[in-house]
Amino acid sequence: MILKAKPEGYKPLIEGITLKNLAYGEKTHLIQVKLGKGAVIPEHQHPQEQTGYLLSGKLRFVYGEEEAIVLPGDSWSFSGGTIHSAEALEDTIVLECFSPLREDYLSL
Repeated sequence: MILKAKPEGYKPLIEGITLKNLAYGEKTHLIQVKLGKGAVIPEHQHPQEQTGYLLSGKLRFVYGEEEAIVLPGDSWSFSGGTIHSAEALEDTIVLECFSPLREDYLSL
């Protein structure tokens, strides 16, 4: 699958957060997420492994008993089932890969 870059295609996820599905296959799913300053992804977990890279902005992650501030160029990986949350401390853009596929995101 080859998907050519285009500016449109972002769908609302929750207040202040939009996502765009990028390439995906049977086992992996790449998305781009935009978070407005102050947007919060509440504590949650999912069965997919989640690996991300911060393109721009600033995020605070809380995962398990840990907390971290991530800046452009930083990356992360959470095992499936890890309880985590995030808060955008600035307008932020993130690139994330999930494995296996996030069927719930494809339906957006």
